[in-house]
Amino acid sequence: MTNTFIGIDPGITGAIASISLDGTIKFIDCPTTTTTSKAAGKSKSKAKLNPTLMATELSQLVNPNSIIIIENIHAMPGQGVTSMFNFGMGYGIWLGIIAALNIPVELITPQAWKKYFGLIGTNKDASREKALQLFPSQSQELKLKKHHGRADALLLAEYLRRRY
Repeated sequence: MTNTFIGIDPGITGAIASISLDGTIKFIDCPTTTTTSKAAGKSKSKAKLNPTLMATELSQLVNPNSIIIIENIHAMPGQGVTSMFNFGMGYGIWLGIIAALNIPVELITPQAWKKYFGLIGTNKDASREKALQLFPSQSQELKLKKHHGRADALLLAEYLRRRY
């Protein structure tokens, strides 16, 4: 019997959300580190995924009765090569971690879960607003626009929970 439903929004600004049978909800923002590079005499900071911390954080959320759902991403027209590579790399890291933890996983396109919640053709903040409608008790965790990754992950977990 599944007792923990986990949704993962795999982007660098993504998150993990879990919903347990008793209704407990937990969030983890995608673990990153900051790197600094110097070019043309200027320092530039950039967030990068931290695979070790990603594995640690996810392993603390899962149990033998967990199931995970993650967005099945693909290249999108107009997206830059570097950003698409980084997005795909994050997706691959998550899939590797999930496989290593031996947790069942389902893949779903963004279009499918967004259609289920009536979010087709809407902006990024729409998922946060929908998550707040469904889970008003999570208003502190979803209060900022930058929490759209948490909202996506929570809606993914809720989609999975409703299916089971």
